[in-house]
Order: sequence, then structure tokens, then C-alpha cells
Amino acid sequence: MFRNGFRGFVSQMPPVTKNLILINVIVWAVEAIFPRFGNTIIRVLGLHYVGASQFNPIQIFTYMFVHASTNPWHLLFNMFSLWMFGSILERVWGSKRYIFFYFVCGIGAAFVQEIVWACTWMHEYIDGIAGLNGLTYSHMKEIVDQALSQNEAGFMNAITAFKNNFVTIGASGAVYGLLLGYAFVFPNQPLYLFFIPYPIKAKYMMIGYGLIEFFLGFNANDSVAHFAHLGGMLFGIIILLYWKKKGTLRGGSFY
Repeated sequence: MFRNGFRGFVSQMPPVTKNLILINVIVWAVEAIFPRFGNTIIRVLGLHYVGASQFNPIQIFTYMFVHASTNPWHLLFNMFSLWMFGSILERVWGSKRYIFFYFVCGIGAAFVQEIVWACTWMHEYIDGIAGLNGLTYSHMKEIVDQALSQNEAGFMNAITAFKNNFVTIGASGAVYGLLLGYAFVFPNQPLYLFFIPYPIKAKYMMIGYGLIEFFLGFNANDSVAHFAHLGGMLFGIIILLYWKKKGTLRGGSFY
């Protein structure tokens, strides 16, 4: 009975959403079963900083299908949100428009993350090695600037290795775009957060999510790509406003 119920549940999912979830789960399962190969998947398919030696343009697309096997909650949250909101949007928009929106948001998130890295990698490098060497930030910056101007091999190799540490993986950027898309199409639909028994309209929940991500992007000291989430929402809102202006927010041509 459970098997039949599960098959029925899967068969009722619209095709793009179903296949996106399937690909993400398969990649994660391979990482979990074969940890060494999993590290290779992250290194090859995860999004690296464009200035890093391990960057490959295809990573702007492939990073959306990779989640760390050590953090199943990241995968579960993204796939649950993809199923919950993506299924509805795919039925409203149709598969072609839906997958277009999904990938634009995901790729847009990657571009925003690249911009953030370009603006911050040098600061993070200097700040890190200053502490290790017991120097002030300004003193360390002078040393680094001089070493870079003289193209010292030791510093250049260290910086190359440092840049390769910037890696982002996961479907979160695209998923945040879907959350925003849902709020645009169904702005007054009540939603519930875990452990909060009161409904919140979708439009207000998405505003709250955006503000939280913006705050965390500047203040949180963690490995979460908060600006990538905002990037997915930014590119999403550009498309949604265009569709709204054309009067095709709930379906029709997306050109």
C-alpha cells in the first residue's frame, strides 16, 4: 500500500519538478554512498569563484544540482520547497515557462555570488592571514600589496589556493526565486512557518525572507550563500515584474 501510495504521489508531480528533485536526490545519494567521489563532484560541479583555477563556466549551471552529503537538511529543505511551491507554479505557468524561470533564478544567483566574491575575497584573505601572523589588517595589507606588485611566487600560489576555497552548492538560489514567484502569483495565500501556529500571507513571508537574508548576508559568519539567495530573488523579481506588466503572470507567453 505504501509503495502504491508513493508511486501515486510521484506520478502526480508535474514533470519538470519531479525530474529536478530526482536529479538532486541522485547526485546527493552518490555523494553519500561514495564519499571520495562526492568530494570530486563538489570540486568539479560546485560553483567556484571565477578568478579561481578550478572555475569552469558550466558550474554556473551544475552547482544547482549538488548538495553536501554531510548536510541532508539542506537538500531536504530545498526539495520540500521545490515540491511544495514548484509543483503549483509549474501547473500555473506550464513546464517551459517554469523551467525557464527556475534556471534564470539559479544562474542569476550564481552571478550575484560571483560579484560578492570578487568584492570580498581580498579582504577575507588579508583578514585571515593578518590574524595568523599577529599583524594588524593595515600592516598585512601593505605586505600583500607589495608582494602582489612584485609578483612573488609564494604569495601568488597562496592566493591561488585560497581562491579555490570559495565554493557554493545547492538549489537554494533557484528555490528562493520560486518562493518569490509563488508570492507574486498568490500574494494573499496563507502560509505557515514551523512552530508558528498563525498564518502569514505569502507576500509578507517573502518580504521577511528577503530582509532576513539581507541582514544575514552582511552580519552572519557562516558558510551559507545568503547573497546567492538574494540573487535568485533579484533575477526572479525582474522576470515577474515583466510578466505582470504584460499581464501574463498567471500564464501565457513569457517573451
